[in-house]
Amino acid sequence: MTKTSPRRVIPIKSEPASSLSDAERAAVQDACTRLQGLPGALLPILHAVQESLGFVPRDGVPLIARALNLSMAEVHGVLSFYHYFRKERGGAHVVHLCRAEACQALGSVGLEAHAKKALGIDFHGTTADGAISLEPVYCLGNCALGPSVMIDEQLQGRVSPERFDALIAAARAAVKT
Repeated sequence: MTKTSPRRVIPIKSEPASSLSDAERAAVQDACTRLQGLPGALLPILHAVQESLGFVPRDGVPLIARALNLSMAEVHGVLSFYHYFRKERGGAHVVHLCRAEACQALGSVGLEAHAKKALGIDFHGTTADGAISLEPVYCLGNCALGPSVMIDEQLQGRVSPERFDALIAAARAAVKT
């Protein structure tokens, strides 16, 4: 008589547990439900998720892919192609630094180097204390007053390295209060 071993089940595809909070999951699902019927719905959904959460969470990609009947690779490809989309939670304040030609002619390249060094981060990064995120932007429409930065929704013109430091200090102080 042959002895049979117990049946073993080997998963074909194992997926790690989602790190989405209930609020993040709800925001992603809401965007998918509202917008999946649009032609080319992927970009509007990604924009809606980022508008709601401030970023597009990595674990939201499978939910979006499922809703649109796309592969996760397709969603990830679009998400990573467009630098506008944040893939990680940003800082309390987002600093957009203009990199357009007019601002470059007025010193934004030096301001960019100063900002990266002063904050200790590169573009698309967030300071260790979570207070500031630095993002590039390719025109703020303030060309005559360059170099320009936008901190949250406040446009600032003629920003020197010294003025940048003062603006950042004020933003950090606002986080602490």
